[in-house]
Amino acid sequence: MPEGNEIHRWAARHNAAFAGRKVNVLPGPNHRFRDAHLVDGKKMVQVHAVGKHLGYEFANGLYLHIHLGRFGDFTEGLGPLVEPKGTLRAVMQRAGSGKVSRSVKGNAHALTGPYNGPPSKDDGTQPFPAEDVDWWELRGPTDCSIYDSDKWQALLNRLGPDPLAHEPGGHDEPSRAIDAILAKKTSIAELLMDQEMISGIGNIYRAELLFRHRVNPFTPGDAMDTKTLKAIWKDAAVLMKAGMVDRRIVCTKKSDRPSKQEPALRGEEHYVYRRHGKPCFVCGETILRKDVAGRTLYWCPKDQHTTKEQTASALKPGVSLRSQRVK
Repeated sequence: MPEGNEIHRWAARHNAAFAGRKVNVLPGPNHRFRDAHLVDGKKMVQVHAVGKHLGYEFANGLYLHIHLGRFGDFTEGLGPLVEPKGTLRAVMQRAGSGKVSRSVKGNAHALTGPYNGPPSKDDGTQPFPAEDVDWWELRGPTDCSIYDSDKWQALLNRLGPDPLAHEPGGHDEPSRAIDAILAKKTSIAELLMDQEMISGIGNIYRAELLFRHRVNPFTPGDAMDTKTLKAIWKDAAVLMKAGMVDRRIVCTKKSDRPSKQEPALRGEEHYVYRRHGKPCFVCGETILRKDVAGRTLYWCPKDQHTTKEQTASALKPGVSLRSQRVK
């Protein structure tokens, strides 16, 4: 599932491409997006990113709400729209851009047509800049629907503060999240994934932040200390901002990587996420995993100070940490 870094990245690109312009908003051939006509041909004012939600604000006071969920993604393109393929849900296009292909400014090898680089391999480079994008296609979202201003505000009221939307004294001050976490007996691993606590943190950032701050993931919220929670918030903002450029989500420090290389090599981007059964880059202990509240949690039992019981709960009976390692 895309995390907050990718949502903010799409918002920045689509603001550059469409904000202040009239746009065509079209449903896909399956007609599951029935309300496209409410904003079709209207001026798009601004794209808002809040946690894992996108809100395309229109001059008529309506919002196109998109939640990518686990499988949603955009394809961007230049020039005329291409023939629709696959489970296309919606299209946004600059009004009047469908007749003639345009050249990319300052690029002798201008491209036209679609482009979509997978996050697992994307280093942030693009074949064309955001301001030259003529259209996007949307496939596989959890939600693509029209909100009025009241419904959009209700969504904002429900969500916790977003580290990438932090402004001093504003709605996204960390104190709201910290106070809410300190009032809960739920584990910090579950609370960091709760979008009503903090918006935008998903499974990757949850696992990596807890490791980077050497936090036992099973610690109850009310047993956390304010200093550590502030440090996690600050670190989340830095890592997620970097993740807007490098969609791979790189959380390791150069000094901790086996190769000691910059940028991070494939397989060295994360300390614990999806590294179960492998040795920790820092201490050599075996990384563990366990399903917690419907999502897989990854952690290092030594660096994150889990108890013998908590460690044993992630192992099969009679299996040691050493024999658990993936060879």
